[in-house]
Amino acid sequence: MASLYTCRACSKLASVPAPAVNPRPSRLQSCLPSQTRRTYAAVPRPPPPKSSPTKPDLAKPKTPGTPKSPIKPSNISAAFAEKLRSKAPILTETYVAYGAAEQLFKECSRPGDYTIPQALEKGGVIPVDKDGVHLGVGKGWWYETLGLQPNFNNWTQITFLHLYLLQVRIRMFPSSHAPTWIQQLTNHTFYAAEDRLAVYHHFTQNSLRQKYLKEMFSAWRGALLAYDEGLMKGDAVLAAAVWRNLMSANPDTDFRKLAQVVAYLRRELRRLEQATDDEVAVGNWKFGADPGVEKVELVELAGREKA
Repeated sequence: MASLYTCRACSKLASVPAPAVNPRPSRLQSCLPSQTRRTYAAVPRPPPPKSSPTKPDLAKPKTPGTPKSPIKPSNISAAFAEKLRSKAPILTETYVAYGAAEQLFKECSRPGDYTIPQALEKGGVIPVDKDGVHLGVGKGWWYETLGLQPNFNNWTQITFLHLYLLQVRIRMFPSSHAPTWIQQLTNHTFYAAEDRLAVYHHFTQNSLRQKYLKEMFSAWRGALLAYDEGLMKGDAVLAAAVWRNLMSANPDTDFRKLAQVVAYLRRELRRLEQATDDEVAVGNWKFGADPGVEKVELVELAGREKA
């Protein structure tokens, strides 16, 4: 059994504190410079600026202006569209031309418009002429005075005649915009033609409609070339182009009325030439009175006297 007794000598020796031992510095530590701890003094703040007396405002007092009226939603849309068009005119021109060209086309097709009431009746029989061409009902100078039959072909040629007048004017648009307007005007023409073939003529087969539309496109290209030639070479050549296209080269044509059509074309071209681009591009252009108002009797009498 261990004893808890400790002798006096051992107890005295244990109470004496051990001397502090300073370790010998190594060679590496002796080569390094002594590092002192860095103290960061507080950065003195600059004194606050002396408050200078405020100068009196010598500007004239602002007079209260009239409050601006809030912009209506429709005006906001119009302003946004105008801003977008100014930033990207080429991108937005197609959308602008689409709506205006539709209205211009309706004005071109108005003089030769016709209907077939029997086609809208259930079980109705569409009347035809001796050649089997569908006949409709139409009014106006072109049918009642000129003597054209109200059918699809004559509606096409009367519309082409007015389309040509507008196309001549649209060619004067900026070169970056004119092709878009011409294309949109042409597209609306053939959209309406296909719709007319389906509604009034019951051409339900797509292949049959496409056949008529291809023939119509060929006739349109030929009319463009013929009317351009007549516009450049004179009224005699222009009258021959109208006689071939509009009157199907009918030898029994009343040439007095043919002269009225030529005078009508010249008059409308002059009106379009005097109009601004905006007046045409807005889509509200209206053609003048029909060719029946043109005076051609003096031209005919002068020709007979010379003969």
